[in-house]
Amino acid sequence: MPKKKKTEPAGGKLRVVMLGGLYEIGKNLAVIEYGDDMIVVDCGLGFPDDDMLGVDLVIPDITYLKENEDKLRGIVLTHGHEDHIGALPYVLQQISPPVYGTPLTIGILKGKLEEHTYEIEPDLNVVRAGQKIRLGCFEVEFINVNHSIPDAVCFAIKTPLGMIIHSGDFKIDLTPVDSPMIDLPRIGELGNEGVLLLMCESTNAERPGYTPSERTVGASLDSIFFKNADKRISIATFSSNVHRVQQIINTSEKYGRKVVINGRSMTNIVSVAMELGYMHAAEDTLIDINDIKKYNPEQLTVVCTGSQGEPMSSLYRMAFSDHSKIELSPNDVVVISANAIPGNEKLVNNIINELFRRGVSVIYDAIVSDVHVSGHACQEELKTMHALTKPKYFMPIHGEYKHLATHRNLALFLGEKPENIFLSEVGRVLEIDSEGARFNGTVPSGKVMVDGYGVGDVGSIVLRDRRHLSQDGIIVVAASVSTESGLLISGPEIVSRGFVYVREAEELMDELRDLSTQVIEECFSDGDLDTAYIKGRLKDEISRYIGMKTKRKPMVLPILMQL
Repeated sequence: MPKKKKTEPAGGKLRVVMLGGLYEIGKNLAVIEYGDDMIVVDCGLGFPDDDMLGVDLVIPDITYLKENEDKLRGIVLTHGHEDHIGALPYVLQQISPPVYGTPLTIGILKGKLEEHTYEIEPDLNVVRAGQKIRLGCFEVEFINVNHSIPDAVCFAIKTPLGMIIHSGDFKIDLTPVDSPMIDLPRIGELGNEGVLLLMCESTNAERPGYTPSERTVGASLDSIFFKNADKRISIATFSSNVHRVQQIINTSEKYGRKVVINGRSMTNIVSVAMELGYMHAAEDTLIDINDIKKYNPEQLTVVCTGSQGEPMSSLYRMAFSDHSKIELSPNDVVVISANAIPGNEKLVNNIINELFRRGVSVIYDAIVSDVHVSGHACQEELKTMHALTKPKYFMPIHGEYKHLATHRNLALFLGEKPENIFLSEVGRVLEIDSEGARFNGTVPSGKVMVDGYGVGDVGSIVLRDRRHLSQDGIIVVAASVSTESGLLISGPEIVSRGFVYVREAEELMDELRDLSTQVIEECFSDGDLDTAYIKGRLKDEISRYIGMKTKRKPMVLPILMQL
C-alpha cells in the first residue's frame, strides 16, 4: 500500500475527468485529481463499432495517466465485469500503479493478467466491502452494492473539498442471491454528512420502476426444468453472472441433472468463484465435458457462453454444428438468459434462427420475460440513490447520451438545480473549488484499438484501408525493373482480389497490363527513375482507367522489385 501523504489544505481544485464510459456502453474509466494526487476508478474495455473492421477490443486512451503516472496513487475497481476491468491487462503494461478490488474482482483480474507478460509485476490488493484505504490525500471507502456479479461495490471518496460518491454499477435487490443487500444505511449516513458530488450510473435511466430481483430468474428456471424433464437443457448467459450460474446449478441439482461448464471465460470465472467460495455445488454435480456421453441427454445441463451471439463462442459453435463435443437436435432446449447488448441484436438473432432451423426449442426474453433480469438500477432506484446522497453536484456516467440526458432529467425532477448538473463528455474536465463547479478544459482522450496482441497499432488510416478493401477490393501490379539501366525486366503482373474474377475479366486484365507497361516505360524514357514516383504514376493511371471502365475504385497497390 502506498505511503500516506499529508492531506493538503482545502483550498485547491478538485478535478474529475471521464476517460471512458460517456456516450457509450463500456470502456468505463474515471480520474479524480487533487493537487499532486490522482486516483482512477475502473479501467474497462468496450467492443468495436461495425466500422472497426478486424478490431477485437477498444480500450481508453491513457495518455493523460502516463503523463501523470508520478501522481497516480492507485486504481480502485467497483466489480469484475469486462467493461470495468477488461482494459487493465493492456494498461498495466504501460503504467504500474497499485490496483485495489474486492476478492472476486481481484481473482478474476489475476486470471486475465496471466495471459500477458509484464516488466513490472502488477501490484494487486484485496479490499473487502466496509473497509477504507488511504491513497494520497484521498480516503476511499468500499461500500457493498447489488449487481449481476458478487462483490460489487460503490465508492465513497473523501477528498479535501468534500465527499464524492461513485455508484459503480448497482441495483437495489431486496432478495439477492448468496450476497448481502446493498448497504443503503451507510449510503444514507454519507448523505446526511454531506456529499459534494454524485457520479451515478445511467444504463437503465430510461426504464421506469424497479429492476426485478435476481431470484425471479430462479423461479423461471425451475419452471423450464420442470416442463422439459425429457430434454437436455443448455443455458447461455454472461460468464461473469455468478449468481445466475449458481441458480442454474441449484436447479439442476434439484432435478437430478449433471452440469457441464462450457466456454473458456465461463470455465475460468466459475473456477475462481468456486475457489473463493462465491459459488458452490455438490461434489458430483459438475462434470467434465468429455464425460457427457456417460449420461442420457435429459440428465444434463450445459452452461455456456454465447448469449451475445459472439462468433466462436460455445453456443455459436453448437448452433452451427461446429462443436466437437455437443450436437444439438430437437431433443434439446436452449435458454438465452441475457438481453442483447445494443449492437449485438443481429448476432443473437442469427443464432436463434439457426437453432430454430435445427428444431431446437429456444427460450429467450421475447418468449419468457423472466429468463433474465438486469443488474442495473431503473428510475426508482436511481431516485433512491439521489434521495439518500442529497448531492450538491451531480454527474451522470456510464451510458449513451440518451441515458445520461434522461438521468439528468430525473435529477431535475427531484429538484436538483440545473446549474449543478454536469453532463460531461470523454476528456472534459469538471473542476470544483470553494467557489463552485465548472467545466474547465480537456485532457488527451479517445479510443485505442486492440487487434490480437497489438495495442494501438490499428488507427484511422489502417481502418480506412480495411474499409476500402472490404468494399472495393484490391488490384496488385507487380513488376521487376532496373533503375540503373531504365529497363522493365519482367511483368507487370496484375493480381485481383475482391474486385473482379480474373478468368471472367481477362480483357480488362490485359488492358491494365498494357497500361502498366506503358506507364513504366514512359517514366524511364523521361528519365524518371525514382521507384516512389513510378508507383505513384501507376496508382493514379490505373485508378483513373478502372474508374472510367467500371465506375469502381479498388485499392491499387504497385510493387516494383529492383534488380
